[in-house]
Amino acid sequence: MNIIDTPSPNFDDRTAPISMLVLHYTGMQTAEAAIDRLRDPAAKVSCHYLVAEDGTILRMVGEECRAWHAGRSHWREIDDCNDASIGIEIVNPGHDWGYRPFPNEQIDALIPLVADIVKRHKITRGNVVGHSDIAPARKRDPGELFPWHSLARLRLALPRPTKNLLDPQWTEAGFCLALERFGYDVSDRMAAIMAFQRRFRPELVDGEIDAECRMILLALLLPKPQGDE
Repeated sequence: MNIIDTPSPNFDDRTAPISMLVLHYTGMQTAEAAIDRLRDPAAKVSCHYLVAEDGTILRMVGEECRAWHAGRSHWREIDDCNDASIGIEIVNPGHDWGYRPFPNEQIDALIPLVADIVKRHKITRGNVVGHSDIAPARKRDPGELFPWHSLARLRLALPRPTKNLLDPQWTEAGFCLALERFGYDVSDRMAAIMAFQRRFRPELVDGEIDAECRMILLALLLPKPQGDE
């Protein structure tokens, strides 16, 4: 794996062990604009790695340091996701600038990077998440076009459950309690539901709790073999 060092000054010290990997899209018109912003001290944002559309990988902050990529965030029992995570920015203009599928070359470069990180830090599949998972009220990335299934096939992320699905008939309040148990911040219920849909039912992101959403969430909450979450 060829990684080009492109340092950003935007980092500080960690106070927690690494237990998460957060995937983002850059959400800017060009890769150059995104890289410039991630290296601008005034912007106060950064990431550990950036993966360009042609598969080029930049290392912007050392893993031992706390990059500033997550902002206000929550996942499971972690309220400062920057402190406990590695952040990867994936070049894509995002929803505001012409959201488009991620090229094969980009995903082919991302997968071994993710595999290396999760192996070294023993990050579980349930803690490989998108920015929208940890900040549903603020973020939509990497979005419904991101091929989570490509990571899930290699056991690098949780798969979408598809077999032996049972409808638990939850009310909206019951669904949101279950969603919170899974890991989401549900203070903005609609945002949390849509973030869940982007991650696990991306073909229909409408904020409506239907039977399919209930069944998928129940399957995700059922006991897994040790290390699978």
